[in-house]
Amino acid sequence: MNANAIVQKLWRLCTVLRKDGITYQQYVTELTYLLFLKMMAERDRETGSLPKTMRWTDLVQVNGLAKLEHYRHMLVTLGATSTRLGKEDALVLPPGENASGDDRKRYADARPLPDMVQEIFDNASTFIREPQNLSTLVTAIDELDWFSEERDQFGDLYEGLLQKNAEETKRGAGQYFTPRVLIELLVRLMQPQPGEVIQDPAAGTGGFLIAADRYMRARTDNYFELGEKQQAFQKRNAIHGMENVPGTLRLLLMNLYLHNIDSEHVDLGDTLSDKGTALGKANLILTNPPFGPAGGAPTRQDLSVTANVSSYQLPFVEHCIRALKPGGRAAIVVPDNVLFEDGRGKALRQMMMDWCDLHTILRLPTGIFYAQGVKTNVIFLTRGKTETGNTKAVWIYDLRAQMPKFGKTTPLAGTHFEGFEKAFGKDPDGAERGPDEGAAGRWRRFTREDIAARSDNLDIAWLREAEEEAEEGLTEPEDIAAAILGHLQAATLEIEALMVELGDELPEAAE
Repeated sequence: MNANAIVQKLWRLCTVLRKDGITYQQYVTELTYLLFLKMMAERDRETGSLPKTMRWTDLVQVNGLAKLEHYRHMLVTLGATSTRLGKEDALVLPPGENASGDDRKRYADARPLPDMVQEIFDNASTFIREPQNLSTLVTAIDELDWFSEERDQFGDLYEGLLQKNAEETKRGAGQYFTPRVLIELLVRLMQPQPGEVIQDPAAGTGGFLIAADRYMRARTDNYFELGEKQQAFQKRNAIHGMENVPGTLRLLLMNLYLHNIDSEHVDLGDTLSDKGTALGKANLILTNPPFGPAGGAPTRQDLSVTANVSSYQLPFVEHCIRALKPGGRAAIVVPDNVLFEDGRGKALRQMMMDWCDLHTILRLPTGIFYAQGVKTNVIFLTRGKTETGNTKAVWIYDLRAQMPKFGKTTPLAGTHFEGFEKAFGKDPDGAERGPDEGAAGRWRRFTREDIAARSDNLDIAWLREAEEEAEEGLTEPEDIAAAILGHLQAATLEIEALMVELGDELPEAAE
């Protein structure tokens, strides 16, 4: 069975678990544990990673109520920091269990479980209440034909489940689900290379990081012939990420593990706090940071331009600017207000154009994100060696005007980006360009002087299409709701920006 067929079969089982009160998000989390155990058995990686009695065959062989009890015990044990693995996969001693002196000595001499195993199962618990439902799920997974010569079979399967979750619930694992076709486009344009540090400061389930790793593997003829140190770097040090939601971090770690990435630099934390500095400097940043109110200003000391901004999008962009090494490049998904907001927004754009070569902006179509209808863009930039005058001109491609009405009935496809990809050229830093298409085309060049004359407003559109007319053609309730939500969220962003500006001016007014 190919990955798509397995995804469909496993997803249908979710209807059984819905009777147990389990949501789609909980179902994907539940599958995280079970698929991990099954994958370890299929790849013959249990020895040295999982204790005896804590493996897939052990779960399969137990029946009835005992299966659910054993499964609960497995989750608690594998996530416990005190759990240790002996030199010969020594048994795990649950609290209060008696054992011989030899067994206790083996336990005392044992080593801890691998860090990623403990992180995946940290604070794990099952949502399943009915033993029969667990038996149905375990049996179905065990009977599937998992064999494949494709290295990423398990990873492709898991990615498919995450996408199904986003499609069904309008929410991905994280605030927004980034369409895979957009992820693949940005990775192709940015061309990640072996030896580079690649970062996503809002990693979600790891779509950008995994796609970047896959790109490098596919395009490096001698990837598996790299020296020992280079191989270790690619597997453990090349990928850097941070995720602020514990449940999403679990999905992220599982996704990385299934794609043979065992990074030591993927962590739980708030990128906009001091912990975010631990991400370090990067050669390439690929990210779709969260939008909207953050519930408070960033607490990081180095985010000086956006220090008092209580929304996510502006501080995340400042983080990306500061985190890039000289010559490093980034592709960042941002909402429209990053391009036009006054005050701190304008100061951030000036910083970005001074410190970096902001060479390209892609105006994305509406309706391409499952969870919201906010208008978005991708900004492409390269960090300069100095902090002044790096942007000479900005090329803008308008893929929003005069486009199909995207939504569930008209999904975004790679063919929609062909014109932009050709205009962008083959150089990730924007050194190769297609010709300016003028006011009648989608691709235009604006000098730094042109932008300064617009008071550094980068929300530039020249192809006109009445938004109301575009929305009149929507027929699916999900698409209509997303359009309404987009208007409300856009209004919220503008109100929040106004409140920040008024707050900045209040101390001066008091004087």
